[in-house]
Amino acid sequence: HVQLVESGGGSVQAGGSLRLTCAASGYRRSSYCMGWYRQAPGKEREGVAYIDGDGSTTYAASVKGRFIISRDKSRNALYLEMSDLKPEDTGMYYCASRAGHCYRGDHYYDRWGQGTQVTVS
Repeated sequence: HVQLVESGGGSVQAGGSLRLTCAASGYRRSSYCMGWYRQAPGKEREGVAYIDGDGSTTYAASVKGRFIISRDKSRNALYLEMSDLKPEDTGMYYCASRAGHCYRGDHYYDRWGQGTQVTVS
């Protein structure tokens, strides 16, 4: 049974940095995609960054150059390094995963964490 648990959220001032972590357990496949999504109040959930099994990454235009997604397969961990944070980055951040390659739509992902709140003021 796959479980995803996020941590690392918090409140920061604009221009600050945060590092999110997603701990994954129960995975037996050797290749799977992991991604970060976020949802602001009153808005739809949006994809932020994705990392494929081969390490290739994709970013939303709004975070490119400011966020870095990475994974440590040996620890089954996913990270999101966020820098130069802006108020529009505020939201609940979710870790998601799926078997196989990454796709942008959230309906492709069948495993989700509970989320960690990021607030930028």
